Amino acid sequence: MRDAVIVEAVRSPIGKRNGSLKGVHAVELSAQILNALAARSGIDVNLIDDVHWGNVISIGEQSGNVGRMAVLGAGWPESIPGFTVDRQCGSSQQAISTAAAALISGQADVVVAGGVEMMSNVPMQAANVEGTGELGGPAVTRYADELNRFPGFGGRFNQGAGAEKIAADYGLSRTQLDEYSVESHERAAAARDAGMFDAEIAAVTIDDSTFTADEGIRPGSTVDRLAGLKTPFLDDGVITAGNASQISDGAAALLMTTSEKAASLGLTPIARVHTAVVTGDDPVKMLTGPIPATALALKRSGLSIGDIDAFEVNEAFAPVPLAWQIETGAASKRLNPLGGAIALGHPLGASGARLAVTLVHHLTHTGGRYGLQTMCEGGGTANATIYEAL
Repeated sequence: MRDAVIVEAVRSPIGKRNGSLKGVHAVELSAQILNALAARSGIDVNLIDDVHWGNVISIGEQSGNVGRMAVLGAGWPESIPGFTVDRQCGSSQQAISTAAAALISGQADVVVAGGVEMMSNVPMQAANVEGTGELGGPAVTRYADELNRFPGFGGRFNQGAGAEKIAADYGLSRTQLDEYSVESHERAAAARDAGMFDAEIAAVTIDDSTFTADEGIRPGSTVDRLAGLKTPFLDDGVITAGNASQISDGAAALLMTTSEKAASLGLTPIARVHTAVVTGDDPVKMLTGPIPATALALKRSGLSIGDIDAFEVNEAFAPVPLAWQIETGAASKRLNPLGGAIALGHPLGASGARLAVTLVHHLTHTGGRYGLQTMCEGGGTANATIYEAL
């Protein structure tokens, strides 16, 4: 029976908004990560059947099928295709799922899955061009009553207002959210200082210099400092820039094949895609999808929450992992053990692959067997994927 295994996983350092990666073209960054992946694995790139690449704001330098452009920019053979996946923040996690499906079904033998987002160059609001119509159209009409009922939405889908609604529904205070944020930075700083990210980060060449370290980590952050930040979505709200994910630049990629093919090529798998699911949930709160997605992944896998050694739950906003933890009962020490997007950053189309890269390396470092990643996504969908370390 065919399976889907990961034989190498790399990512760029995550650049903060207008930081070291500003001005680097999305195709250039993608190409550097593709070539780092090939170099580290030692694979002959002529054996790669396809590249599945996540991206969210596919305009400007990220338009024109950035996945295919990345293949060409990397100097790989023209015979290697590539396509771009948009499942919002879960785009590159979905790319891993589509790659796994292609491998298991026999449509391909070697696939690269990953993604890129250059938010300094192509900001989120760049997709909202005047004269092209409001986001959602009749979907907004369907949910108009709810969108007008809770303050902050203003009759439109709004992730920040959704995070405020989740915090209110679960009774999460500003202090709790800020405490979580501080912990994310402290965990990320400790992981960095201990060299836990070294194996997964590929240096990026920028002109005559190299970029090697994540820029968003702020050790020494305190709840008192965060308490002074504004709440942009509600005047008396709890969501701030300090307890939300950072706007970032980055790329990540995984080399995937089957166990049989890996053996024939002399490659050593580091993890298997055990279970991959996606589901939909409330599009107004928008960010609670990881809860049912996790439940579905566990049901289909036959595993329990206690069987999972580490969880990567994307920290789009602090209420997301906290509400998820309340519902699942997962142990705090296993939830985002190396910090998350609040500290490391959230380059939208790359984040799903970044979480996967970090998770499979963490399982290798710690000897854990199972890891689960899940992402909240625009529109109220969520992916959940369980990996088994090999």
